[in-house]
Amino acid sequence: MMITVAIPCYGSENTIEKVVQEIKNEFKKHPEHSYQIILVNDCSPDNVFEKIVGICNEDKNVIGISLSRNYGQASAKLAALEYVDGDVLVYMDDDGQHPASGIFTLADKISEGYDVVYAKFPHKKHSFFKRITSSLNHKISVINGNSPGDVSVSSFMAYSRMVVDALKNYKSPFVSAGGYLMHITTKYANVDMEHRDRFHGSSGYTLKKLLSLWLNSFTNFSIVPLRMASMLGVFSSMIGFVMGIVTVVRKFIHPNISAGYSSTISVILFIGGIIMLIMGFLGEYIGRIYMTVSDLPQYNIKTVIKGEDTENESK
Repeated sequence: MMITVAIPCYGSENTIEKVVQEIKNEFKKHPEHSYQIILVNDCSPDNVFEKIVGICNEDKNVIGISLSRNYGQASAKLAALEYVDGDVLVYMDDDGQHPASGIFTLADKISEGYDVVYAKFPHKKHSFFKRITSSLNHKISVINGNSPGDVSVSSFMAYSRMVVDALKNYKSPFVSAGGYLMHITTKYANVDMEHRDRFHGSSGYTLKKLLSLWLNSFTNFSIVPLRMASMLGVFSSMIGFVMGIVTVVRKFIHPNISAGYSSTISVILFIGGIIMLIMGFLGEYIGRIYMTVSDLPQYNIKTVIKGEDTENESK
């Protein structure tokens, strides 16, 4: 069986060679499997693409892809799909935290009939901030129906060939592959895995990137936010109705009591805030519809390096 390992690369000039070499060493222990490695440079500001070119020139089983700008990890993963030859696709990070031996654990689980298998890390080596925000992102995805509730999600994962072919049809510029997969298969699984320290450097995820992930999770493949906005509208209307009744009753009981300027302003601000929230949700959906029908790209490939037969392609 051929296994394709795809690695999005950003800021990893000091680690990518070690990661690739570890993968090759593990495949030597499993001669029953052949390998293909796809390295996607997400317009990294360091010299990682030069490292990728060197790796490709040394091994015809390695393909290097360079994107024209930084699109983010999710888009970089999609960019690899057109070049996948393997029966199983495994995604892993470029920092060394994912053990290469886990590739075969994931692939074996796919062979049992599952379509998507995630590595589960009982003891994560992430920072406290990354653990909290990742957990929150997963909970939001579960609420929206974009992730299975009984499976832990991670960036170390494996896809069956069916899933790889199906994802090639995914064209939205607002990438949320997890939500798309929920409409393709229900065969998910976890395998426990060791989570290691990074070979070098620190996480490149910022609060801004995490907020973007949350927004994609909220609005892709789900109308839950719109339903929440409708519920807020109903809730605020009920509060306004109850407050109106209370005001009338108080006026009958105590004719000299005034409702007061502050209470009026509070009601206006509350209702106004709900209206603006609903308008914001609607605007986000409409804007995404417009940009999707405008055929914005998920990514743009600048250069492709194919092993010993090095050639450049522009797409």
